[in-house]
Amino acid sequence: MSTATEQTTKTATRTGAEILVESLIRQNAETVFAYPGGASMPLHQALRKHRDRIRTILPRHEQGGGFAAQGVSRTSDRVGVCMATSGPGATNLVTALADAKLDSVPMVAITGQVPQTVIGSDAFQETPIVSVCQQITKHHYLITAPDPHCTESIEETLRSIPRIVKEAFFIARTGRPGPVLIDFPKNIQLASIDGDIDFDPPTYLPGYRPELRVVADEQIKQVIAQIRRAKKPVLYVGGGVISSGAAEELTKFAKRANIPVTMTLMGLGAFPADDDQSLHMLGMHGTVYANYAVNESDLLLAFGVRFDDRVTGKLAEFAKHGKIVHVDIDPSEVHKNKAAHIPIIADVKVFLQQLNALFTDDDKPQTDEWWTEINAWKQQYPLTYQEPGDAIPPQHAISELCRLTQGRDPYVAVGVGQHQMFSAQYFRFNKPRHWLSSSGLGTMGFGLPAAMGVQAAHPDDLVIDIDGDGSILMNIQELATLNCERLPVKILLLNNQHLGMVMQWEDRFMEGRRAHTYLGPVDHPEALGEGDGSHYEDTYPDFVMIAEGFGVKAAHVRSKALLEDALTEMINHDGPYLLDVICPYQEHVLPMIPSGGTVRDIIVE
Repeated sequence: MSTATEQTTKTATRTGAEILVESLIRQNAETVFAYPGGASMPLHQALRKHRDRIRTILPRHEQGGGFAAQGVSRTSDRVGVCMATSGPGATNLVTALADAKLDSVPMVAITGQVPQTVIGSDAFQETPIVSVCQQITKHHYLITAPDPHCTESIEETLRSIPRIVKEAFFIARTGRPGPVLIDFPKNIQLASIDGDIDFDPPTYLPGYRPELRVVADEQIKQVIAQIRRAKKPVLYVGGGVISSGAAEELTKFAKRANIPVTMTLMGLGAFPADDDQSLHMLGMHGTVYANYAVNESDLLLAFGVRFDDRVTGKLAEFAKHGKIVHVDIDPSEVHKNKAAHIPIIADVKVFLQQLNALFTDDDKPQTDEWWTEINAWKQQYPLTYQEPGDAIPPQHAISELCRLTQGRDPYVAVGVGQHQMFSAQYFRFNKPRHWLSSSGLGTMGFGLPAAMGVQAAHPDDLVIDIDGDGSILMNIQELATLNCERLPVKILLLNNQHLGMVMQWEDRFMEGRRAHTYLGPVDHPEALGEGDGSHYEDTYPDFVMIAEGFGVKAAHVRSKALLEDALTEMINHDGPYLLDVICPYQEHVLPMIPSGGTVRDIIVE
């Protein structure tokens, strides 16, 4: 029986771990993807204590937890949170942190650390994770007491925890978003303090001022003047438009100005794919008409992009015929890869709001002839693929999935490889934040755990992972999480028994010599590139058996005639479901501009 005095004491005394968890809750964190270990056990006890206020999901690998946290961040206004123990737990988060840094995804990662008094002594499961992650995080904290042997010093540190957590969330989501690491020694987690704690303290970030800059009207008018004079303008739109929440403003401007829109891999959904003004994706595996349009443009309006090499190819030849307006929130991106004639450092949403306010119908460029040229390219070079009898090309499977899910606005995550590019080409995204791709780092194994995080954040929505047989194996253990946490993610597994994208480069640039890109037995003819495709009857591994072993419903399909029914069963199933689609391995992602090439080098067949 608990007395009133005991209840008061329990409320008034908090450990460092409890203060941190309470601070997460005050920052509106609803879910944390956390894998426990010796150095983070106090944090998990605190999470258990507050399980009615914050949900803890146990991933089956820390990297899975990191990608799941990204799933929250990429599809909502919340900052995803993941947690791991010290040593190998912390280093297992490194890839997810690097991935978030390159794709500008806000995330807060919390790692347990060995007690402060033994840091630097090579204690059991000690790694200097802050040093390891300095170049792949936006910011980082190591919570330590100035004097770990002094009670007053530790109490001062405990009172600083809410400020650190508040700053971490603020830094992660503002300016150019990115991941923030908090490393938390176990002795500070276990230390306790009596009395009230200020959970909304002032922040102290004297060198960080991410305020939304208002662009001078003179600059806006300068851009409008260029638009008015342009004969062949193109909007080149990236992930910055999505992360700033500027898709609505972008669409409004594009429609008023009647300017064609092409998007990067990160920018898909910023402008409706089904709109006639959409040129879809540009770059290495972008549409021919998008790449031709950028190549011929006399004005390139580059909003929220970084002129990535997979977009530009040979930089000196990229968009060299016209002027470039580059709008980006990160000053380091301006002029970094491609010089801009009109550089504007600003949040792209603020810029577009100002542009829309000043832009009039008299400012519309005369683009009738330009559209005639573009529409001719669209007609001459549509996205297309061969139909190999009753076999299921991956492009066909994705197109059918897109058709069957129209109207439900599904969230789609992908792994990395051919299936990723096919998905970008053949799945149509008409809204932002519904497409999740590891774009900058290109991390295999991203799709399944990212979808897991999306489903946790959007429990009533349709969430799909389109994956490859090579990619999914990197984090296939998260099937167990889907089952145990009741997360009904649908997995379309495009199984071609190869590391498809590397194989494609072997075929195109290395005379088809196979070098460890076949995923079956080492003595199989396919391993040496000598097979004839007859191995489909003995696909390896058996993903249906694997999924069912994790408690996830699954099925095979290899006949085009049976695909629609199989997809419908997957979509309508009330739990997680894996559909293993056996695909011809001979398919290549086309169009393709070879690395470092130009539009003149584009491969279309």
